[in-house]
Amino acid sequence: MGKKTSPYTPERIDDLVAKISGSRKYKHLHIPPETVRDLVQQAASRGIPAVDIEKVVREKMHNLVAPYLGDPDYGKLKTELSSLPENMDSPELKEWCLAVLRTHASTRERIPLLDKFYTRIFEYTAKPRSILDLACGLNPFSIPWMNLEKDVRYHAFDLHQPRIDLVSSFLAHVGQKGTGIHADILVQPPPQKADVAFFFKEAHRFDQRQPGINRAFFQAIPVKCLLVSLPTASLTGRRSMLDQDRRLIEQAVSGLPWNVREILFENEIVFCIEKAI
Repeated sequence: MGKKTSPYTPERIDDLVAKISGSRKYKHLHIPPETVRDLVQQAASRGIPAVDIEKVVREKMHNLVAPYLGDPDYGKLKTELSSLPENMDSPELKEWCLAVLRTHASTRERIPLLDKFYTRIFEYTAKPRSILDLACGLNPFSIPWMNLEKDVRYHAFDLHQPRIDLVSSFLAHVGQKGTGIHADILVQPPPQKADVAFFFKEAHRFDQRQPGINRAFFQAIPVKCLLVSLPTASLTGRRSMLDQDRRLIEQAVSGLPWNVREILFENEIVFCIEKAI
């Protein structure tokens, strides 16, 4: 007869959150503790034995933060930024932004599209007066190609504190209204209303973290238009993901009174989800 495990009490959850958050692998990333707590509580709610929960949570954490491992030196980038021109049309500033965008695959793949990516999107949404960049990654460094007015509110959300610090410094440096916000938007969706929200190349990762969560998450975002992008091919480029992308979005919006339009680029599809708020 198997040995019974005791319930995962709030005290044990607190201890495990502190242990994982403070571990050498994750401490420098400054992941919000509510993220780790959410993963622990999900595992506990599924009836996973207490002796196995830490292993399960660490596996989930690795999948969640893998894109941050090998990040650029944000302190060095912040120092470089301080010596750059403040004008977003400056070739020197734009070249620095491109160098930042090249450091991650998701934004590096979009570089060849930058001259038309936001032009096509804003043809559909009209030029927004306020933007939420959800799970922003390095996307805010694409702002010089968005042709926004300086008073457009641009709020960027990400799990990684050092990244968000650089994003906030960048917005202040170029005089763009808004800020970077350190938060887990799945656990705490942003309350700010906006014309447009970007949710680029993250919906499939949200679904891996918590299957089916995109529907509730999309409903929770108080924007007029939610722009959800997904890659159109696997990392190797050998397998089309378009059918999978469309199924994911269909499951998230099925039965809701929203209009959905697709904008297809060479390696990325954007679902323009028009909501009523």
